[in-house]
Amino acid sequence: MDSSNYFTLTSADLPGQITDKQLGNAFGCDGQNISPQLSWKNAPKETKAFAVSMYDLGGFWHWISYNIPKDCTDLDAGAGIATEKKLPHGAKNGYNDARIAGYLGPCPQPNSQHTYMITVHALKQAIEIEADASAALINFVLNANSLAKASLIAYANA
Repeated sequence: MDSSNYFTLTSADLPGQITDKQLGNAFGCDGQNISPQLSWKNAPKETKAFAVSMYDLGGFWHWISYNIPKDCTDLDAGAGIATEKKLPHGAKNGYNDARIAGYLGPCPQPNSQHTYMITVHALKQAIEIEADASAALINFVLNANSLAKASLIAYANA
């Protein structure tokens, strides 16, 4: 099977390790809190919209953006910051687990390593959900409407 046809997600900002650029600036961390640049390709032809999520496998949603237009194949660094208004027209930033709309960078505890899964969802349709929905609920709706997913893993050490 030719792997060049697989739905894939890449990031120029994440060579496998979260950097100070993506680290949060809350909960005792002093990172720059900039969501990473993301690019994807080979989504199913039936895709009507995309969504992006970032989840700490230890149990914390850092970012969910959804209803990204079907013709979009990348997000610039900082697109997840709600105040920056860098998402494509029609896309929305959902609430993360700190109840902040948009991206909140990682802040791992001292002497720990955390694993982050960043996923792009190719959606059957744009989703309809309450503006104040939790990240877990949004992800549930995304999973129910996903045609395909592509993910990458990044790590942060403290």
